[in-house]
Amino acid sequence: MKKKESVKIVTIGGGSSYTPELVEGFIKRYDTLPVRELWLVDIDQGREKLEIVGALAKRMVKKAGVPMEIKLSYDRKEALAGADFVTTQMRIGRLAARVLDERIPLSYGMIGQETNGAGGMFKAFRTIPVILDIVKDMEKLCPDAWLINFTNPAGMVTEAVIRYTGFQKAIGLCNVPVNMVDGFAKMLGVKEQEVTMEIQGVNHFIFATDVFVNGVSRFEELLYKYANLKGEDTIQMKNFVSLPYSPAFIQGIQAIPCPYHNYYFFTKEQLEEELGQFQKGTVRAEVVSKTEAELFELYANEELDEKPQQLAMRGGAKYSDAACSLIQSIYNDTGDIQYVDVRNRGAISDLPEDSAVEVACRITADGPKPLATGALKLPISGYVQMMKAFERMTVQAAVTGDKNLAVAALNVNPLCPSDALANVVVDELLRVHREYLPQFFA
Repeated sequence: MKKKESVKIVTIGGGSSYTPELVEGFIKRYDTLPVRELWLVDIDQGREKLEIVGALAKRMVKKAGVPMEIKLSYDRKEALAGADFVTTQMRIGRLAARVLDERIPLSYGMIGQETNGAGGMFKAFRTIPVILDIVKDMEKLCPDAWLINFTNPAGMVTEAVIRYTGFQKAIGLCNVPVNMVDGFAKMLGVKEQEVTMEIQGVNHFIFATDVFVNGVSRFEELLYKYANLKGEDTIQMKNFVSLPYSPAFIQGIQAIPCPYHNYYFFTKEQLEEELGQFQKGTVRAEVVSKTEAELFELYANEELDEKPQQLAMRGGAKYSDAACSLIQSIYNDTGDIQYVDVRNRGAISDLPEDSAVEVACRITADGPKPLATGALKLPISGYVQMMKAFERMTVQAAVTGDKNLAVAALNVNPLCPSDALANVVVDELLRVHREYLPQFFA
């Protein structure tokens, strides 16, 4: 992109609890990323949250003393006109829909999770049509803007934009690689900024296949350390407990799985844990609902003028900061390495060119340039190919409203224990989410 003296950013889903982290990120980068206008956009049902978050954002900017104007809007098209960057952080159906995504599969003995399995599939079904409509608006109102999406499932959302629009400037973003780099740096006793990774896979299903410190591979050392970790030393996410792998498995695959692989390689243990939460009424979505209520109570305090520390307890912490870093790097043509979801373009040679992959990219003014990794490493290739098939089938079902394809897609996912349950769970989730899934009921 051509560098401008000032930047207009539009955040769709501006009433999110993550927004204060986004505002903080833009404030601390203001000298190198002059955001003069930050539009926070939401739907009318989210008015109360947007007003609270917007007021906090204005207090934060005032305290920082930067000339950034915070604008609140319930008219997406008004906000998008002339934007340079558009970030999306939406939850179609709000947390009530996520509770159903988690509890209904669990009621049938199937893992219920926001971005994996049946839950992730139905979040994609609700989200993808909305994102495609946003892209249509962007093509008319801000065709040169970059879309930075961190609405989950980020990989499938990016895949949908790549395959079903002509829009070339969509990037998916996840905080998992950020957490992996941080964890690897601690294991190697070096600074986080000295560490880069080679990764292969798709969103929430990536493997680190090499790790470098100041450009020098330290993977063999790291692989040994990771294979011998105790439970409390594994790379943890806020939304679930990561279990340690056996040394035989890690040395056998010669790769380090991201934390979300616990759902696939410790399915029995994760299901038992979730069923216990299900019985207590404390599935992750219910915990998040409580956390969100507490956060918005804090945000509403007119004395608060900074991001509260409690936001770190929210599972997606660092998403917003990663988005700020990505935008800053595009704006300044920095050429640094970040980990994003982009069109494959041969980065992983045995996955389709037009599929979204999550890989290391060099960030330039022309966007992310994927770093080639060659073919999938043999021990992980079957896993990744299977998940890519699930993603592509899910995206197609989301666009076409093909229920049969939805059932087939869920059967491909290893978190689904049987075809019979796939049919039952798809039927029930379609029924409870009907309001948000008109494509399946045309």
